[in-house]
Amino acid sequence: MSMEDVLKKRGNCLMVYVPQELDHHFASQITDEVDKELKKGNVRQLVFDFSGTTFMDSSGIGMLMGRYRLLHYSGGRVSAIHVNDRVNRIMRLSGIYKYIEISQEAVWHQKRR
Repeated sequence: MSMEDVLKKRGNCLMVYVPQELDHHFASQITDEVDKELKKGNVRQLVFDFSGTTFMDSSGIGMLMGRYRLLHYSGGRVSAIHVNDRVNRIMRLSGIYKYIEISQEAVWHQKRR
């Protein structure tokens, strides 16, 4: 997995294309790369695209919540799109939907707050 294929930036929005299996290994890699971008200070919206993801464990939830905390403090937003039923169930059970918008819609063009 190349990080150039995983992270795409457009303006102040960072899109993360989550791999097929989001386990501890990939969650750690994504965390490192996303945090590098967040430290630059020009990301206001972080979007995780789960269209290719079939498996996620608790390390994926931890990765999402950690990025939410970082971005939330600076007034940014985090969302997850194209979430399949299996991953959605894990997200719902974890309670993460209270903090992160979960959607089937593309959010590139959503109004910024």
